[in-house]
Amino acid sequence: MRPDGLSLLEANGGAAALEILSAHHVDLALVDVRMPQMDGLELLQRIRSSYPDVSVIMMTSYGDTATVVQAVKAGATDFIEKDVSVEAIRNRLLQAKKFWELERDNRALKSQAVSSFTFDRLIGESPSMARLKEVISQVGPSDASVLIEGETGSGKELVAQALHHQSGRRTGPFIVVDCGSISESLIESELFGHVKGAYTGAHESDMGLFRTAEGGTVFLDEVGEMPMFLQVKLLRVIQEREVRPVGSARSQHVDIRVIAATNRRLEEQVKRGGFREDLFYRLAVVTLAVPPLRERSGDMPLLSAFFLKRLRTDSTAVIGVAPETMACLERHVWPGNVRELENVIRRALVLSKGPLLQPEDLPPDFRHGKSREVELAVPETTTDRMESYEKEAVLNALEKSGGSRRQAARLLGIGEATLYRKLRAFDIK
Repeated sequence: MRPDGLSLLEANGGAAALEILSAHHVDLALVDVRMPQMDGLELLQRIRSSYPDVSVIMMTSYGDTATVVQAVKAGATDFIEKDVSVEAIRNRLLQAKKFWELERDNRALKSQAVSSFTFDRLIGESPSMARLKEVISQVGPSDASVLIEGETGSGKELVAQALHHQSGRRTGPFIVVDCGSISESLIESELFGHVKGAYTGAHESDMGLFRTAEGGTVFLDEVGEMPMFLQVKLLRVIQEREVRPVGSARSQHVDIRVIAATNRRLEEQVKRGGFREDLFYRLAVVTLAVPPLRERSGDMPLLSAFFLKRLRTDSTAVIGVAPETMACLERHVWPGNVRELENVIRRALVLSKGPLLQPEDLPPDFRHGKSREVELAVPETTTDRMESYEKEAVLNALEKSGGSRRQAARLLGIGEATLYRKLRAFDIK
């Protein structure tokens, strides 16, 4: 075993490689496209057929785009051009090893009966993410209320799901309540339910979200948006484990765990009188802080690879990120966090013309070399930025598809109904 963790086995040709694979446990194969007797593409197909868990990286000549596309469609996970340095090849292998190990660990976690969710979508190995996962493992099995703090787009709901699936309630419902999107006039009925005839239009009784979550978890997203009159009733739910449907004189017992999330500083809201202090302490029995993307040093390659794999479609030949593009991504301050990164990758996949994402596939401000300090000094509205990326991606997909909405949706990796909603939202005719 080498100091970098790589153990190398050499094969002089495709037949010899298959013999090694049959006799040894191999995780990653570096295959030259041009070989005598059995070429690299044939070997790739044989490996994918007989050893599906082995990742294959192809070595191609400079500019051989057609072969790269063919290899990707056949199942190659990456490619390397032959004229790069040995050190560059080593770095790419180490990166592939790291991502493979992450997928291996996630598969192992999935196989455990402890949880069906575990940490497979909490991508990252940075110290801040490692600490977060450790705390989730400790807190998850308890029934304590948890307050998750973090910036918009940082992944608070994923943390809540991980807590739920680490708990004894994992087989019960996981109900999400977006406190900022429910109409204030309806939120009480939505949460606590109502009896028939409780108000105009209440033609049937409704259990409400809290009783629907019986035996499971209620996730109150952006709990800082909850109106004050409802905070009193939420406090009673947490303290007494009872809800009273609108229009009813009788309370109903509920067996639920409450997890809340906020992108605000609730302590500051308490001081200003905008949030009840007693409710704050009931919610924040345990407080978890989700780190923003700019503080997750080293996670960018893993996150980018994850989104590329998830968003790539059959019509997309992209299999990786060029080093100069990765430098642009790592330099960016990411006010919209992981959600912004996902939108940037989705946009880049639509614009890209080759197997690697290039700097010109990114939004213009990514390519201008702005420092983190400059970007922080001139804050932008995260929602506006992300909507701008989405609109540009939609327009480019429509242009590429010749105006076909079905083909555009396929290029974007979304459903047609989702595309129609975006067309209306962006006023695209």
